[in-house]
Amino acid sequence: MSNDSMQEQNWYSKDTDETLKEFEVKESEGLSQDDVSERLNKYGRNELPEEEGENSFIKFLKHFNDVLIYILLVAAVVTALLGHFIDTAVILLVAIINASIGYFQESKAEKALEGIKNMLSLEANVLRNGEKREVDAAEVVPGDIVYLSAGDKIPADIRLLSADNLKVEEAALTGESTSAEKSTNVLDEDTVLGDRENMAFSGTSVTSGSGHGIVTATGENTEIGKINQSISQVEELKTPLMKQTDRFGKQVAVFILVAAVFIYLFGFFIRDYGAGELLLSIIGLAVAAIPEGLPAIISIILALGVQNMAKRKAIVRNLPSVETLGAVSVICSDKTGTLTKNEMTVTSVMTKDDSYEVTGTGYAPEGEIRDGDEEADAEQRGDLLELLTAMKTCNDSTLRKDEEGHWTINGEPTEGCLLTLAEKANTDIDRLDVQSKIPFDSAYKYMAVLTERDGEKLIYVKGAPDRLFEMAEKGNGDFDRSYWEKKMKQRTTKGERVLSAGFKKVSDDVTKIDHEDLEEGVEFLGLTGIIDPPREEAISAVKECTKAGIGVKMITGDHKDTAMAIGKQLGIGDGQKGLEGRDIDKMSDDELSEAILEYDVFARTSPDNKLRIVEALQENNQVSAMTGDGVNDAPALKRADIGVAMGIKGTEVAKESSQMVLVDDNFETIVNAVEEGRRVYANLKKTILFILPTNGAQSFLIMISILLGTLMPLTPIQILWVNMVIAVTVSLALAFEPLEKGAMERPPRPVKTPLLTPYYIFRIIFVSLLIGGGTMILFMNLINQGIDEAMINSVVLQTIVIMQMFHLFNTRNEIGFAFNKNFFKNKFAFIVSGVLLALQAFILYVPFMNTAFGTVPLGWTYWIIPFILGAIVFTVIEAEKAITRKVVQKKEKES
Repeated sequence: MSNDSMQEQNWYSKDTDETLKEFEVKESEGLSQDDVSERLNKYGRNELPEEEGENSFIKFLKHFNDVLIYILLVAAVVTALLGHFIDTAVILLVAIINASIGYFQESKAEKALEGIKNMLSLEANVLRNGEKREVDAAEVVPGDIVYLSAGDKIPADIRLLSADNLKVEEAALTGESTSAEKSTNVLDEDTVLGDRENMAFSGTSVTSGSGHGIVTATGENTEIGKINQSISQVEELKTPLMKQTDRFGKQVAVFILVAAVFIYLFGFFIRDYGAGELLLSIIGLAVAAIPEGLPAIISIILALGVQNMAKRKAIVRNLPSVETLGAVSVICSDKTGTLTKNEMTVTSVMTKDDSYEVTGTGYAPEGEIRDGDEEADAEQRGDLLELLTAMKTCNDSTLRKDEEGHWTINGEPTEGCLLTLAEKANTDIDRLDVQSKIPFDSAYKYMAVLTERDGEKLIYVKGAPDRLFEMAEKGNGDFDRSYWEKKMKQRTTKGERVLSAGFKKVSDDVTKIDHEDLEEGVEFLGLTGIIDPPREEAISAVKECTKAGIGVKMITGDHKDTAMAIGKQLGIGDGQKGLEGRDIDKMSDDELSEAILEYDVFARTSPDNKLRIVEALQENNQVSAMTGDGVNDAPALKRADIGVAMGIKGTEVAKESSQMVLVDDNFETIVNAVEEGRRVYANLKKTILFILPTNGAQSFLIMISILLGTLMPLTPIQILWVNMVIAVTVSLALAFEPLEKGAMERPPRPVKTPLLTPYYIFRIIFVSLLIGGGTMILFMNLINQGIDEAMINSVVLQTIVIMQMFHLFNTRNEIGFAFNKNFFKNKFAFIVSGVLLALQAFILYVPFMNTAFGTVPLGWTYWIIPFILGAIVFTVIEAEKAITRKVVQKKEKES
């Protein structure tokens, strides 16, 4: 039998003897070392295959993959052919700087992510040569006999040979918040993954009990491995920013090519320029029109966003994902451990005499058992004291505080929360010694213990209400089953899981108990309502999302009633409408696209359902984020516009499939991420609004010069200096602008919003003509005075740079008044202005810079004139913004 077919059989439908025979192993002996070596060679190590790391040089080259950079590289080749090697060197240097910034920032993000990786399972207890031993989980092979106990992470897919009260927490694989009870029974061939109770799966955890079994699949053949393979087939989407910058780059490229051809033909045929001279001027035009500093500044702004996110407990894997969060319109969130604590909590207690509410959430024994407005006195309430004693004594779990001060349970979560309940009482609740026990089993749905109190022997029984109701009906003629069923229904409709308890007095000579002892005489004590509580911060985070116009959809493996009740508490859905996975399976893609806008709660979902939900949202032009921590979330995490994985509880597969990892597993961090994303996008837009007039002004100057037949106002290398010094110094100040007021109270921008809105296009043209026109007047005046060409170039360069510096302070607030209360808040704006002036002094007064850039020293006159022109530009733009503000306010009032 081949490797794959051996590991892919339906072992859950075969009996244990047949399974042992197929793997040629004895249950009492295990494998020999020779068997292990042979099978390691045959099946490979028990590890998920890692994606082959991309070559660093290829990663670096990918940052040149931009249409504008291509034009720049062509310009470098042409200048080299024309013998202008300094120009060539500077152009190439600019392209390399851009690529380097992007490459190093992405590498930094990947290294930060490495720090929070955890292996699924580190070691395993196996039987080898008849002896139990602990081995590296990667060395486990098919046919190994593995022993499981509470707290273990399961190292591979295992067909169980024994299961003693064995329960496994499978939320990472199936999405179920409650532990799955395990048995060794043979199951039908068509049993679904979540119901394969005789199998234990790699990456899940034992919550209580013990057992052992035979390994049937390792590595990529496990259920986790299969999902891992499916992820590689999921198409990754470009982020909104990447789509917009690609479109913008192509538009600029088309403009440059059309303008270059027109201007070349005009200059050659009408103005009689020499072919070589004209070609150099056209390269100057291309270099002037290309915002070559833009990729670098976008990378820097995004990188600063990445660093801010890291401070706020989120690791972003690639730069554009920071901005994508600003465009998110729907967050699809896993429930267990993301919106909820994944810590079962008792919220209500009902006894025959009274009903109580319980405060506090999680396993920490912080809270009270309350009767109305006051704390219940357990010593004075015999019914409550008896119920708490029963729940604490009839219990296999333990509650403890770890070294970091966190309360944790060892055992079944639903039992652990009963211990927390007992600790919340205002008096010490005894945990009585157990003399005999009937362990819990799903076949009969209860657990019972024999104990002694005050010289009297008792049986305490805890379990499913319907089983306790049956016992109580036989034991007490006064038991009102319909009353208690009504009480139970009140709790289950709130999404609570209900457990009940009872007791029976027995004679002193009883030393052992069995099921027959519970057939009569059991008195009903009461009910407890248990819930996996919503995270407090998740509730406020959902409110923030709603305020920001972002829809939140909850996707869970839990039952529909529970999901809807939890959703209502969180503010997701109305508690009445929910869609189940089986309903989604029956829907066509078109039907799901309609339903996705109507429903907010999705229950009993499969990995395929989650993937289809994300795709349906994208069909409706929604920018979707998918949060999750389980292996079952991974395909949807990868497909979503941005996948957000949990760093602590998240599986390795989920982290690898996501674009962002929340270090603290805190849903609230997503709201912070959205806020940061919106700030980053706003600052990117301001940067474009600031940089493009530089290109526009220079292009205008060069085109007018060729059309008029005058000398070139700037050389290509001087144009590059202006573009880069403006982009990488002055515009960097905009990256530090705080979020504008009200930004988190507006809906997310529509997915098709262009990078350049009609107002932005008007503003860029307006400012380009303003700066270009002012410089042109000065330029023509200098020509008329017969001033030296190098001098003219130097004055033009100086004028454009200083006018743009003034324009920076206009751009800091898109249409608001520049001199507002935040004017001095961004100190970086003043620092970079000082740096810019120092750089201008450097290029004008340092001899080797004069040689390299063809500049000459300028007198004070040519510092004062640009400052006056800059002040005029600043004033005119502020006047335009004031008019625009009034127009916008009028439109808002009318709408």
